Amino acid sequence: MPNDFPDSDDDALVQQDRLWQGNGWTARVIKNDDDDGWAVAMIKDGEPEPALVGPWTMGRDKKNPKPLDVNAFNTLVKTANEVIRRHEQQLHAQLHKNVFVNTDDGQCKVCLDITPDEDDPYATLTAFDQYGEELARVRVAPTFKLSVASATGWIENGYKKP
Repeated sequence: MPNDFPDSDDDALVQQDRLWQGNGWTARVIKNDDDDGWAVAMIKDGEPEPALVGPWTMGRDKKNPKPLDVNAFNTLVKTANEVIRRHEQQLHAQLHKNVFVNTDDGQCKVCLDITPDEDDPYATLTAFDQYGEELARVRVAPTFKLSVASATGWIENGYKKP
């Protein structure tokens, strides 16, 4: 029988002083092992590890942590989402690079796209003309270093595999 009561205990989110859930996240206030203070771990639903762990404010008694509340939780969610977004941007930047090369036929864009496969990592080197039309594509080692010089050499060598 389907659950006709969305607010039943099965679907209830925990929203307590040291544990708060919502928006696909769980905030857990934990003892900071490095000192006498407290930390908060932000864990995205379905993920085994926290996306963010940071210091947490002491309460008025200077012993216990400040209780979580909706405003603090929303700020933590925003911060954790930003951390994930920056990590994804950094990973994308590491795996996708491009340079521009001036040729007799106009400017050429050369892209290096790395595929970090566990068993068979590789990269693809692709050249595009000034209109975005693909000129050439070759598979290269994932360690290939893309630079204006290496791209120019590839173009001048007739797009043969470097």
